[in-house]
Amino acid sequence: MGTICRMPLPTWYLDELAHAGPEHLDVGYVEVYDMKAGPSADPDRDIEALVRHGMRLGARVLDLGAGTGRFALSVAPHCGQVTAVDVSEPMIDHIDRAAARAGMSNIHTERAGFLSFEFEPESFDVVYSRHALHQLPDTWKAVALCRVAAALKRGGLFLLRDLIFSFHPRELTERVAAWLAESAATSPDVGWTREEFETHLRDEYSPFSWLLEVMLEYADLRIVLKEPGAYPSTYARYLCVKA
Repeated sequence: MGTICRMPLPTWYLDELAHAGPEHLDVGYVEVYDMKAGPSADPDRDIEALVRHGMRLGARVLDLGAGTGRFALSVAPHCGQVTAVDVSEPMIDHIDRAAARAGMSNIHTERAGFLSFEFEPESFDVVYSRHALHQLPDTWKAVALCRVAAALKRGGLFLLRDLIFSFHPRELTERVAAWLAESAATSPDVGWTREEFETHLRDEYSPFSWLLEVMLEYADLRIVLKEPGAYPSTYARYLCVKA
């Protein structure tokens, strides 16, 4: 069972639980999340990239915003230990049950967020995050990325996948219209609907790539691989090395 990591924070810090998105805290939603995410959530390409850039069998891996644990469960056979962190208790419970069913003893869960997870400095070889950083406003993204760098060993790897806009702000209306037309599912039973995407756009904080890249630079995370999505460039993947 995951535990709540209680790091004392100033009272003016962001409440990550309040920004998690209410659907992620709902048991029923958690159970269908992987189905809605579909093949795009397959972590095999990410694991291959991490191995190619130096992840070893004994590596300590941190999965921030772990969700249902799809990455944590997939990477566990390729590393020494995985720590899966999420603010959602239903998500953490889901990971615990899945790890127990699979007989995986090297997955540890913590109920916490980017800003509240406690760690020993330079204690992880790899940090991974998929579709979670966008829950934070930009000020807190920058703080979170500095915390990622602090958790990594020198030369450690950070792989980020998220909804990131790789185009000029003047193109936003056109690109988003194309994204919704191409990607929205007709029913929530088969994928993300237009209404769900619009909620994300309105209430969450997907960054422009050029802003995110400055945050990565300030956090001493050097980009070694950058893959913006195909047109309309609303998704991206970054692999970074701690300088």
